Amino acid sequence: MIDFAKSIVVDFWDTAAEMSPYLLFGFFVAGILSVLVSQRLVERHLGGRGVWPLLKASLFGVPLPLCSCGVIPVSMSLHKHGASKGATVSFLLSTPQTGMDSIFVTLSLLGPVFAVFRPLAAFVTGLVGGGLINVFNRNQEDAKRTPPECSDECCSGGKKTSRIIRGLKYGFVTLPRDIGKALLVGLIIAAVISALVPEDYFADKLGPGILQMVVMMFLGIPVYVCATASVPVAATLISIGLTPGAALVFLMTGPATNAASFVTIWKALGRATAITYLATVAGCALLGGVLLDYIAAGIDLEIATRPGWMLPTTVKHISAVVLLIVLGFAVLSRTKRVKDSNE
Repeated sequence: MIDFAKSIVVDFWDTAAEMSPYLLFGFFVAGILSVLVSQRLVERHLGGRGVWPLLKASLFGVPLPLCSCGVIPVSMSLHKHGASKGATVSFLLSTPQTGMDSIFVTLSLLGPVFAVFRPLAAFVTGLVGGGLINVFNRNQEDAKRTPPECSDECCSGGKKTSRIIRGLKYGFVTLPRDIGKALLVGLIIAAVISALVPEDYFADKLGPGILQMVVMMFLGIPVYVCATASVPVAATLISIGLTPGAALVFLMTGPATNAASFVTIWKALGRATAITYLATVAGCALLGGVLLDYIAAGIDLEIATRPGWMLPTTVKHISAVVLLIVLGFAVLSRTKRVKDSNE
């Protein structure tokens, strides 16, 4: 029992140390983007119809530092301000799958191939979903609906303080507060899986190929998995026999789909749009998984899973301490806010 607990602690710390320098840098970049890219700017560029809004909606959604509460309200606001259903769905599909923080964490734990392929997959998913919606709704007039309100700082201008201070506050307080609990849970789950499940478990039980991907798809679709928190879980799953393609399916379906977002899309954009949204995520995830496995067959992704050559060990451990302090503060402050709001 002691050895099991020790194994969990070691795996938890090793994963946190590996991802923390990149995640902290991702928080910084996300904070800078939050003050440079306003909601009004997004609405102005993504409004209108045609293919060009779909391209911009998908492209803007990949790195945009929107917290989970802000994705649906902003996308519904785009629709209200003149964006077609296609552009709205493109934004909804590409935004939650990835972000600057999760891109850097993907680089740290899964290597450069995953770090490039994942945002590209999110971009293509947005294009495909938006294009399908535009085709199906070509002869229908988009209904203008009132978007749900988001009271978080990521969706409002906040106080008129220094842009640098506002950016740092968003990057190291607001964003960690939004994903901190999920990230810590993801790290713990990854450590427990690593300690419990033997190596090559998935390869022995399911075998490589499409079956693994289908299983990961059905696991990822109904639940919400934070785009960043899902990365250490995926890295651990690969280490115990999951193929890179099956891990990608989990990374795409988990963050992009969940019951809350599906119901919101159903009510705001209609049943056909919600079903097309879900089918696009599932189809693109499976196709992306097959393609990634094909690419991975010619390279050594096992080395990329733990690229220890990138940063000195001391830097990683110091960064891990800083990251846990940031996340601890974020979780405590979020708990305090919830408690105060209930009083």
